[in-house]
Amino acid sequence: MPFSAIELSDLPDVISAPRFATYLRAAGNNRSDALALYQWNLEVSAAFIVPLQVCEVAVRNGVVEALEKVHGANWPWSNGFIRSLPIPKKTWHYNPQTDLQTVASRMPTAGKVVAELKFAFWEKTFTAGQDLRLWVPHMQSAFPGVPAGTPIPMARANAFAALQAVRALRNRIAHHEPIFTRDIQAEYQRLHDMIHWRNPTAASWMDRIQKVTTLIPLRP
Repeated sequence: MPFSAIELSDLPDVISAPRFATYLRAAGNNRSDALALYQWNLEVSAAFIVPLQVCEVAVRNGVVEALEKVHGANWPWSNGFIRSLPIPKKTWHYNPQTDLQTVASRMPTAGKVVAELKFAFWEKTFTAGQDLRLWVPHMQSAFPGVPAGTPIPMARANAFAALQAVRALRNRIAHHEPIFTRDIQAEYQRLHDMIHWRNPTAASWMDRIQKVTTLIPLRP
């Protein structure tokens, strides 16, 4: 549906000139085309919430399954696990030890801790320091959809890289930034693959209910 004259006049101001300029440049300075691109970016960003949510829940529950086997049901309070988490080189970088201890100090159960931890925490459990104790013995059971024959250190490293990329996409969407310059199909496939690693049935279900791939060919 074409934009009305008043929409063409008012919406760019609501969006803000600096933000709208990104879309104007991509649309060859055509105001209507830029608004159409902005609207598509809104719609595809919203559509990504479904696979992002399924991915986060699937991955963190897979990690928890492995953690419980090594550190027990009270793993958030295990000093051995806390000390095994990576320490950032820069003090202003995300610190999973601090995050876990802060959350665990005010939450009564492990389940509530899981719900409160940042996405970055789950990403950091896929660092090399967890290979011998966590992933070599438990990757296959926690993530049975990992391609057969993949060495565990490679699978763990691939998961770490994938989750870094997923978090970057998640943050851009959360901060209302443009994602139209990204390879949307590749972004979706990455989410699908991580969910598939945890459970192929869940990945198929997510494929069925999501709207991202429907929107890809509709980009203005």
